[in-house]
Order: sequence, then structure tokens, then C-alpha cells
Amino acid sequence: MSVPAELPLRVRTRMLFRLLAVQGSWNYEILVGTGIGFCIEPALRLLPGGAHGPGYREALARQSQYFNCHPYLASVAVGALARAELDGEPPARIERFRTALCGPLGSVGDRLVWAAWLPLCSVFALGVFAFGGSWLACVASFLLLYNAGHVALRLWGLQVGWARGLRVSHALGVPFLREGPEQLLRAAALVAGLALPLALFRLIGPGRTLLWEVVALVAAGGLAVSRMQGRLEGWRAALLVLTAFALYSVSR
Repeated sequence: MSVPAELPLRVRTRMLFRLLAVQGSWNYEILVGTGIGFCIEPALRLLPGGAHGPGYREALARQSQYFNCHPYLASVAVGALARAELDGEPPARIERFRTALCGPLGSVGDRLVWAAWLPLCSVFALGVFAFGGSWLACVASFLLLYNAGHVALRLWGLQVGWARGLRVSHALGVPFLREGPEQLLRAAALVAGLALPLALFRLIGPGRTLLWEVVALVAAGGLAVSRMQGRLEGWRAALLVLTAFALYSVSR
């Protein structure tokens, strides 16, 4: 069977939109397995016989089994598995490949998105507040920045997965996945260093109304973090407390 060098635009678009709902059928038995099958399904229609052929039904059943990975990097698996199916790879090899993908796509995604990109977007939105932005501007800036990042990651994953197929593991060693989390955390620390003092100044105000409340909470927070002995990250607790103060200040 002749495999297209590029997925047709309509097929790629359908797969991308379906990736936004890859967790829609999440369950404790097969996790995102059904979602992976749902996302790959438009590409499987290109198999001989189309949506009514035996190859389509077998491939869809195979791709709807247990699978677990970070939802934003599921696009890598979707693109690579679609390519493997259309290349006519042996079913046993595809199943081994699916199993091998779970661990790397889960750990890399967690480090890049939850541990680095999300904190950076959060402190950036806090910086908008610190420089006088309204609550609407803070929410809008967070949503725009965060969603731009995860949509770009999904687009890249689908493209590289399709281009590499069973050799997609090499793509997981690209610099922005390997070094990206550390660089994003450094950027988050820089933004937080600028935003937190300014946000506190805006919250306290010239009248220093909330000064003693801030001092008391900082002292209590420092004590709590030290007692937790590494089970609670200080920057997360500080960001949570400061966000609460920001909401209080806006609602007054």
C-alpha cells in the first residue's frame, strides 16, 4: 500500500481537534486508550477497504486498548501509531511499540508541562496583576499563553509522530524536551522574582492595610514548609497564598 508523505489536511485537522478531547473517555481500566483510538480513527480510514474493511476494524480495536501518557504528548503517539498502521507494520510490533511509548511520553510531558510550563504561565499572569492589570487581564493572559503552548505542543507531536513512525523515540531527545523544563523553570523564577514584590506592593497599598496580615502569613507559611520537610514546594505555597490575596484585593 502506498503511504502518503503527508496526511491529508482534512485528516490531520480532524485528528488535531480530536486530540483536544483525548481524555474525554478516560477510565480506570484503559485510561486514555479509547481516546487514542478515537484520535487515530480518521487516519485509519485510509487503509484498504476504508471504514468498512477488516484492516480498519482490527487496527481501531488494537489502538483502543490500554494506553497511558501525558495528554498533550498523546499527539506523538497518535501520529506515530497512525503511520505504523498505514505502513502495514505487524500487529505484534505495533503493540510492543504502544507499550514502550507510555513511560517516556508520560514522564517527559509531566516535567515539561505540569512542572515547568504551568508555573511559568501562572507567575506571568501574576505579573500582569503586579503591573496594574485587571482580574480579566490576568485570566486572559494566563489562558492565552498556556493554551498557545499546549496547542503548539500537540501540533508538533502529531507532525513528528507521523514523520518518524516507529523511530519517533529519537524525537523525544530534542533540546526543548530535554532541556526545556530547566529553562522554563529558570524563566519562571525570574518572572516570579519581578512579579511577587510588585504584586505584594499593590496588595498592601500606600496605606499598608494588609502589611501585618502578609507578614503573619509569610511567617506561618515558612514554618509550614519547613515542617513539611520537602513534601511541599515553597513556591507553590507562596503562589497560592499570594493568589488568595490578589482575589481578596480585587473583590474589595
